[in-house]
Amino acid sequence: MAAEVLTRNTNGKYIRETFPVLEMTCAACAVSVESMLKATAGVKDAAVNFANQTATVEYDAKLATVNDLQNSVRSIGYDLVVNVEDPQAVQEEAQRKHYEAVKNRTIWSSVLALPVVIIGMFLMDMPYGTYISMALTAPVVFYFGRNFFVNAWKQAKHLKANMDTLVALSTGIAFVFSVFNTFFPEFWHARGLHAHVYYEAAAVVIAFISLGKLLEEKAKSNTSLAIKKLMGLQPKTVRAIIDGVEQEIPIASVKVGHKILVRPGEKIPVDGVVISGSSYVDESMISGEPVPVEKSAGEKVFAGTVNQKGSFYFEAQKVGGDTVLAHIIKMVQQAQGSKAPVQKLVDKIAGIFVPIVIGIAILTFITWMVLGGDNAFTHALLTSVTVLVIACPCALGLATPTAIMVGVGKGAENNILIKDAESLELAHKVNAVILDKTGTITEGKPVVTDLVWKTAGISSELKDILYTLEAQSEHPLAEAVAGKLKNDGAKSLSLEKFESLTARGVKGSYNGTPYFVGNRKLVAENKINVSESISATADRLQSEAKTVVYFTNGESVLAVIAIADKIKATSRAAIESLQKKGIDVYMLTGDNAQTAKAVAGQVGLKHFKAEVLPSDKADFVKKLQSEGKVVAMVGDGINDSHALAQADVSIAMGKGSDIAMDVAKMTLITSDLQSIPKALNLSTKTVRGIRQNLFWAFIYNVIGIPVAAGVLYPLNGFLLDPMIAGAAMALSSVSVVGNSLRLRSAKI
Repeated sequence: MAAEVLTRNTNGKYIRETFPVLEMTCAACAVSVESMLKATAGVKDAAVNFANQTATVEYDAKLATVNDLQNSVRSIGYDLVVNVEDPQAVQEEAQRKHYEAVKNRTIWSSVLALPVVIIGMFLMDMPYGTYISMALTAPVVFYFGRNFFVNAWKQAKHLKANMDTLVALSTGIAFVFSVFNTFFPEFWHARGLHAHVYYEAAAVVIAFISLGKLLEEKAKSNTSLAIKKLMGLQPKTVRAIIDGVEQEIPIASVKVGHKILVRPGEKIPVDGVVISGSSYVDESMISGEPVPVEKSAGEKVFAGTVNQKGSFYFEAQKVGGDTVLAHIIKMVQQAQGSKAPVQKLVDKIAGIFVPIVIGIAILTFITWMVLGGDNAFTHALLTSVTVLVIACPCALGLATPTAIMVGVGKGAENNILIKDAESLELAHKVNAVILDKTGTITEGKPVVTDLVWKTAGISSELKDILYTLEAQSEHPLAEAVAGKLKNDGAKSLSLEKFESLTARGVKGSYNGTPYFVGNRKLVAENKINVSESISATADRLQSEAKTVVYFTNGESVLAVIAIADKIKATSRAAIESLQKKGIDVYMLTGDNAQTAKAVAGQVGLKHFKAEVLPSDKADFVKKLQSEGKVVAMVGDGINDSHALAQADVSIAMGKGSDIAMDVAKMTLITSDLQSIPKALNLSTKTVRGIRQNLFWAFIYNVIGIPVAAGVLYPLNGFLLDPMIAGAAMALSSVSVVGNSLRLRSAKI
């Protein structure tokens, strides 16, 4: 049952569990599920997150079971995933099937709507044209568009209305009215009126709104990838010493106190302490720092980190949900889940707009029945249907997605990948940007920045000796030195002796002369002379937050090599650009204070924090948010994932970890920080386009609905024909799409 839920915590007599929820299609669905769970006996509290399709429930296990919770939710047409081995897999499969169903509905409704539009617009007088249109429109409205009617009914049961309500009403009434006119045209002919049909309006609305739903489902389909990849950092099996015998056991069977073997290149399965052997371990997923850390007896190791070339035994101390990796997973889940689902602007407007339109249509019908005279019923029916047709939500439904689609495309042209609309809508409000150091401001990999020889004109043989020693060394920094020398033309020699000196460096002999490459400790232990000029150079390089390596023979230091994580060429300009916009820029790093201060000085940063843990980064985001700031977090590592999930706008560097890119809502393909100001500018222009689109979507309704209701009839006898109303609705859609396309040529 351990896999029954995403998270499970106990708090006194109450149990808190998180379950996947199925069948939710809008924020109102989440509200309905949440209210039903809260009303269930034994439930203390419940919170449903529409964004990641989960429900977190705190309940008394003595008064309520998971089956009670499930039955409560099922009673209103939704479902909880409980009592299964892998609930996430069940949820993912359900989401996949739902996406495929929406995709099929969109394709087929579009295929069937096209000939209806052609007949309605260009072949109105063709024989049996109305019957053909009716036959093609019926499956679009009542089969491929059935979900709009089902969801509208669910909303109505809770006395609510949304876009689905207006789609169902307008298309349903337009279709029924058209069917009546198809079979009984003489009803209107007898009154001197033409029997218009509006099949194309009903079919096109379903097709367009289905396309919008498809785009929304596609954006939501990858919500669980980050968690899955984090979980994938742990190996499935481990080599443990049990009763003196090495055995391969599942990771779930590892217990505290087990002695575990880690070989070169393997991932560390659980948290523990090294008891024998030594190696270097890549801990960048925890600290974000690129240089692997040396591990020997007594040193701590963490689940998900990667062993390098050596091997060692360690004792398991924290397993399962207690490991650092498990806590990172839990923190990402909680940060994602704690965000209230953003009620999209269009849904907010529709929540007010839909009841008003329905009310106006009903009021119009009643008014004409009372005051309409001889043609009261005719005018009442025509005007009320015209109100619903002209208020069709096609333009309203297109207002946001068309601007977002163009904005996302514009971002891609400028190396900015945008995962969802929410971040693009919110980014223009950002007034605080947090930057990770390694891989974000800097390149993210150690390189040789300085190679200073004791004397000029040294022989190529010394370069070859240094290259050979570093090429054979297992130390991570040795790769940077060897790579630099190889590019400079150094060649490998045959050493007479080679020895790795733990925590110091390496030693080798060539033509009977000993040579050393290592740290200051190695130099001091072998009483090697360091000239004043070399010593001064080393001190200067260290003050610049660079790692200094010494190359010596048995008597004196021949050269010093400085290794550092280089700052990207565009970082300073990008930071200055953000600061000119009045945005506060902060740097958070797991590196030491000296390095952090040096980097901050070089890029012109006033605010920075060093030796920061992953949870500290997220806490800092929360702190800024509590001060009323809209925070953008920019990072590239697994260690940034919690803070990225917590931030209002999350931006990943394209060359960073897959986890960071999955959690983040935006990804910069080039890893160029100058793309950040561009992303914020793109958000400003996109949001402006959305607001303009909504204006155009509504201006037709503001003007058209009163005219459709017949306010001009007492003045000049004018009644708006439903066909003209349909044309006005189409024109509003053209205006919206045209305005969105203007963003393509905008400069960001």
